[in-house]
Amino acid sequence: MKSRNQEHCSFCGKNKKETVILIAGIEAHICEACVSQAHDILTEEMISRDPKSSDFKLPENITPQGISEYLDEYIIGQDEAKKYLAVAVYNHYKRLNYTAKNDIDLQKSNILFVGRTGTGKTLMAKTIANFLEVPFTIVDATIFTEAGYVGEDVESMLSRLLQACDYDVEAAQKGIVYIDEIDKIARKNDNPSITRDVSGEGVQQAMLKMLEGTEVNVPPQGGRKHPEQKLIKINTSNILFVCGGAFDGLEKIIARRLNTQVIGFKKEGEENIEKENIYQYINHQDIKSFGLIPELIGRLPVLTYLEPLDKETLVRILTEPKNSLVKQYKKLFELEGIKLEIKPDAYEYIAEKALEFKLGARGLRSICEAILTDAMFELPSEKDVLELIIDKPYAVDKLSISKLSRLKVA
Repeated sequence: MKSRNQEHCSFCGKNKKETVILIAGIEAHICEACVSQAHDILTEEMISRDPKSSDFKLPENITPQGISEYLDEYIIGQDEAKKYLAVAVYNHYKRLNYTAKNDIDLQKSNILFVGRTGTGKTLMAKTIANFLEVPFTIVDATIFTEAGYVGEDVESMLSRLLQACDYDVEAAQKGIVYIDEIDKIARKNDNPSITRDVSGEGVQQAMLKMLEGTEVNVPPQGGRKHPEQKLIKINTSNILFVCGGAFDGLEKIIARRLNTQVIGFKKEGEENIEKENIYQYINHQDIKSFGLIPELIGRLPVLTYLEPLDKETLVRILTEPKNSLVKQYKKLFELEGIKLEIKPDAYEYIAEKALEFKLGARGLRSICEAILTDAMFELPSEKDVLELIIDKPYAVDKLSISKLSRLKVA
């Protein structure tokens, strides 16, 4: 009777002395080994039923032009960059849905965006992320160092991708990674030295196989790898990498190349070079001269540029996009019961100042904050104010007393 009534696991039959933990139910018990096995079975079953890990399809009636039109709703101009990004995303979807059976193997074409600060590189990545149905993450290249040094290993960018899809490895292997500030890992000089370039050329070399496609052991929580940590194996062959950077000083490299092509007489049409938009003449040789190694450049075959912003474009950025700055400020005042109206001459003044400060589209918010801060501070306490009109004299007055007016422009 004593042995018959002894507690044991209802699944594997082990008695209590043979288990570490025996969990009691109403009329049954289960040991820790059976719990672990049940968890593995459940996880495998849920992944197999999850449509995002096995079935990637383009939304109906979507074309590269349709993707570009979606970007147009949030980003003004930059048609060239939108075209390259739309084609890359569309081809990425097609490649995921393509199953090669002794046929042509469709390989990916990673992209490199080049453009001045504030022209919309990161915004374009964030906007396309809202459109996509594949896992997407944005990482900053400035945090990476060569393996063994303080900082993060390059594999941590795939940890972010894993986190974006709840650690579904199958889904992560079909995702898109946007690497921002790629220019910050340029090698410091062309001459080899006895000191290691651990946050420059060393990072570039660590990224080579990952960009091309290989199996990478990834720490699940990111950061540095250590021997006792469990690693997840990810194949990067179907992960699309999009890189972007400001490449400050690249204009001089392009201009030097254009001006030294011919000695003596100019070629026909050479005098029509647009100095304001010199990025349109960029090629891979310029990127190599800047400090990216040839092996990395070869793994970023699609090179495109973002145009510098002029006054008309900045005015459109203020007003036209779905999430424009003016619409945001109007909503903020509307929540206080105040109607905000901004005159066209104020728009032009704000755009002129943004060009003067050379901050790109990001400078628009700084200037708007300087102009509207006093009103946002005072008006919520004055219940009788129903409308605020911003014209150029008001904008000039408020900006003149702000700290922005002290900014020295080089």
